Amino acid sequence: MTYAVIMAGGAGTRFWPKSRISRPKQFIKLFGSDTMLQKTVKRLSGFLPPKNIMIVTNEDYVPIVKEQVPQLTDKFIIGETVARNTAPCVAAAASLLYKKDPDGVMVILPSDHLIGDNEDFYSVLETAVNTAEKQNSLVTIGIEPNRPETGYGYIRRTENADIFEAGHLVYEVRNFTEKPEMDRALAFLESGDYLWNSGIFIWKVSTIVEAFKEHLPEVYKNMETLMQSPQKKEDIDLFYTACPSVSIDYGIMEKADKVHVVPGDFEWNDVGSWKAVHELSDKDKNDNASEGAEAIFYNSSSNLAHSETGKLIAFAGVENIAVVETEDAILVVDLENAQAVKGVYEKLRENEKTKKYL
Repeated sequence: MTYAVIMAGGAGTRFWPKSRISRPKQFIKLFGSDTMLQKTVKRLSGFLPPKNIMIVTNEDYVPIVKEQVPQLTDKFIIGETVARNTAPCVAAAASLLYKKDPDGVMVILPSDHLIGDNEDFYSVLETAVNTAEKQNSLVTIGIEPNRPETGYGYIRRTENADIFEAGHLVYEVRNFTEKPEMDRALAFLESGDYLWNSGIFIWKVSTIVEAFKEHLPEVYKNMETLMQSPQKKEDIDLFYTACPSVSIDYGIMEKADKVHVVPGDFEWNDVGSWKAVHELSDKDKNDNASEGAEAIFYNSSSNLAHSETGKLIAFAGVENIAVVETEDAILVVDLENAQAVKGVYEKLRENEKTKKYL
């Protein structure tokens, strides 16, 4: 049986002021009437039954998850008492599933990415699931790059595929590279051997348990305790408290010997900044976009207006600017430097007077 594990514990700092500590990026509406989490669950529900979808999130967000996706099973909503990065998140989910279905396949994915062309996505996912089952390997999905992107990690695949499964070629992974400088990103694109790292992983429950045993024995020791426990809330809390903080990429994927990648050419975006929101929004002939706002663009181009209150936002003689307005805050940021919002978030946290805006 196939299960999905949605990682939904992020803080969404790059989407301030819309994203707040009380309701971060994955729980807000950036496009249309559904939140990012709701879009992810709906997408997966076309591939597997909702009862097979698990969500791992911060303990404080469990009520929000239940409110936004009430169709999911309560026992498959895991609240983390402390943030321990993605490896313990995966390990906790694998420990719970191991007791239920050790030969089941887990699809691990973030809660806040946008994916288009669902049928193409399902087709690639089917290939990945079949490969994980038949090869007992760790499988990831790589996105065919269309530009030299410095904001994504990269996967280097072998020159020739060694598997053809369910209509798709499957390659062995040579290595992973974190976000490169522009000259390396350009070289990666020109070589044709590199894919963007989508952050989507697929493997059998038993395969990833063995991988933890080999590569992260400290986490595996805590997994054993959790697998043998009644798996109540206090058992899960103890697991997280005892685990070190480590990513699944660094702790497992970069060390494992048997890793495969399935290339995907479906529309994909990790929606990592307000610039991405601008890119993904409907735009006028001057490349201006408006989400939830009445906006006027005079002698202006390539701007984004985003409003919670519906206030009129006017742009005059400017370009590449995002104005994001909420009930209590306004952000103005150069879209070419949209990552700077994370710095604003840190400045707010430093001052007792401004912490209330987080």
